[in-house]
Amino acid sequence: MNKKELAVALAHKTGIAQGKASEVLTALFGAEEGQGIIAEALSKDDKVAIPGFGTFGTRKRAARTGINPATQKKIEIAAKTAVFFKVGKTLKERFEK
Repeated sequence: MNKKELAVALAHKTGIAQGKASEVLTALFGAEEGQGIIAEALSKDDKVAIPGFGTFGTRKRAARTGINPATQKKIEIAAKTAVFFKVGKTLKERFEK
């Protein structure tokens, strides 16, 4: 399901206009600077928990030494912040049945 299909489904489920549904999705999930509520919270190192669905968050990854598979030479991999999603209990149980 892509964003347009999700907007159509949201519009149908809630009775709002499809254009407004698309705006809501962008306001929640937009990844561009200043757009998405979730992305803005993650950039402030906050977690976003949606009970029953899951939690979005970030983790710091330390710098490390790796090996380039093409050349077998050691390379330095820089530290970074990674985004994660942990599935909520209710959603997880829905698919374990």
